[in-house]
Amino acid sequence: MPNAIQEFSRFAHQYDTYNVIQAEVAKSLVKQLPRTHYTTIIDIGCGSGEVYRNIERTKVSFDRFMALDSSEKMLELHPSGPEIEKLCADFNKPETFETFSLEPPSLILSSSALQWSKDLDFTLSEISKKASQAYFAIFTSNTFKTLHQTAKITSPIYSENVLRSTIERYYHAAFEIKEYRLHFETVREMFSYIKKSGVSGGDKQLTYTQMKQLMKRYPLAYLEFEVLFVKARSLTAPSA
Repeated sequence: MPNAIQEFSRFAHQYDTYNVIQAEVAKSLVKQLPRTHYTTIIDIGCGSGEVYRNIERTKVSFDRFMALDSSEKMLELHPSGPEIEKLCADFNKPETFETFSLEPPSLILSSSALQWSKDLDFTLSEISKKASQAYFAIFTSNTFKTLHQTAKITSPIYSENVLRSTIERYYHAAFEIKEYRLHFETVREMFSYIKKSGVSGGDKQLTYTQMKQLMKRYPLAYLEFEVLFVKARSLTAPSA
């Protein structure tokens, strides 16, 4: 069963305008980490650095932090430092995984990114070879569930069942589902958030007319998000 739903206001001053939920997910993911030392931590799909900023506040230590993202602009926003290595690369491409190796004990993290894997089986297969321990937070297809149902479209991201079954091919894993709600003052603000936040994604874009109709019919004052948190130990990588 999911945890109690966490509620957030789009207008709460302490949250960034468009990454409220992603920031909370990164915070929750880092809270799960054992307080220990790693040779290397790599953040797959690091974005602007929410995971790193949260790690800075913990007792998790490391010699090297690798920030991997396919966007140069995101990497420019990511914190820099002598221990931080930035790698602009796409986790959908085989050559990405040929560019680095990790010495144990190392840790792989990914927050709010793996739902965009074009071939989840490939991506997880490659990731699982790199380090024995991994922690993931992945949005499921129940994100924007009511919106998709109202618009009669299919989510562009993976279901919880697909995520679980694919992960279990490569990891011994413990799973936890968390649900979030992000409230808005108006439906127009809600749809502006969807457009600009980076969580809508996919190729199921609606026309302007369809979007106007959806705004009239959408029955909620909030958006729904569902995230699968994963603590995993690789079936293939050498142990620390």
